[in-house]
Amino acid sequence: MKRIFDIVSSGIGLLFLSPIFLFLAIWIKMDSKGPVFYKQVRVGKNNKDFKIFKFRSMRMGADKLGLITVGGRDPRVTNSGYYIRKYKLDELPQLINVFIGDMSVVGPRPEVRKYVDLYTKDQRKVLTVKPGITDIASIKYRNENELLEKADDPDKMYIEVIMPDKLKYNLEYIDKQSFFFDLKLIFWTFKEIISK
Repeated sequence: MKRIFDIVSSGIGLLFLSPIFLFLAIWIKMDSKGPVFYKQVRVGKNNKDFKIFKFRSMRMGADKLGLITVGGRDPRVTNSGYYIRKYKLDELPQLINVFIGDMSVVGPRPEVRKYVDLYTKDQRKVLTVKPGITDIASIKYRNENELLEKADDPDKMYIEVIMPDKLKYNLEYIDKQSFFFDLKLIFWTFKEIISK
């Protein structure tokens, strides 16, 4: 049921959002040098790596300066990228990941290997399900960048405070997951984006 929903919803989403994809692609290309899409290796179900698709919102090579984005106006973020990230438009290409089966619409957000390697045995339970575009943790931590901006050591704060709390929400999702709970989270996500 979940896979059928993922295929149908991502297929319809890609079809109807194609004009927005085209607009964002032109905006990104006009705003800065580099490709339209940014591909990053993340860890998916069964601890397997896959490439996640995003609209590029940062300058080329920005990820070499750190994996965490700090603050709403991180200098590595492009002008178009600021708005693309603010309204979560950079996540739209992940509908491709959902369609091909790497991800689900709803599920724990996929993390980079650097942080997954720090998971405890219990926390690794999040790797037993497909990662998703949205989940409880991403809604609760929609202002994560602002929180990290205030930290003396953003990476340390992420590892010691934010990541464990997000994993707690992810594990809660796994225990509660159902088709109707997924629908609730999708509507909750849209509500948070619109309220911005």
